[in-house]
Amino acid sequence: MTFNDIFKSSFLEQVESFAPLDMVIALVLALALGLFILLIYRKTFTGVMYSASFGLSLMALTLITTLVIMAVTSNVVLSLGMVGALSIVRFRAAIKEPLDIAFLFWAIAAGIVLGAGLLPLAVFGSLFIGVILLAFANRRSGYTPYLLVVTCGNESEQPVMQAVQQEAKKYQLKSKTVSPDGMELTVEVRLPGDSSQLVNEAAVLPGVRSAVLVSYNGEYMS
Repeated sequence: MTFNDIFKSSFLEQVESFAPLDMVIALVLALALGLFILLIYRKTFTGVMYSASFGLSLMALTLITTLVIMAVTSNVVLSLGMVGALSIVRFRAAIKEPLDIAFLFWAIAAGIVLGAGLLPLAVFGSLFIGVILLAFANRRSGYTPYLLVVTCGNESEQPVMQAVQQEAKKYQLKSKTVSPDGMELTVEVRLPGDSSQLVNEAAVLPGVRSAVLVSYNGEYMS
């Protein structure tokens, strides 16, 4: 038995079966697509607090998924072990924006396609998705949703709703709380641009004690 026979194993044979050029091309393309996804995420981000760590995770997901898929496609036994290992991983991070989920799936899908060796599909598919997101994500209707919360006397409900009807393009009464001291009205309104004239008009109506205009993202909890 020679020194080479001691270290001769299927593991070393699998290492030699990998083409270094293929690995380099796949990982470089994964890095490029990850940076492209990060760029599109920055361009389409509509929130106030941008999370740099989430943007970096999109690029890292593309690279990691590519690496995992390349390993899985090279060995069936390894793929079964990889599935068992990944099944114990639990992710607890909360996703606040629905569009963030789409970017996560995009990064994972790009890594899977690259790892499978379908390079043209990964490149052109990512370019197509990026153009679509740029075209639709930044489209604005010109009307911003708000929640108008008015605390007033029982006799002021009709004047408040008349003011809402005049200023808002669309409105919908979300809640109405009545007590012996008065009432509280919560109305979903759509106002042109960043106009806040409605809350000023509602605040000076007779019987109105307070009027608050709150930015509204479409979610409401009663």
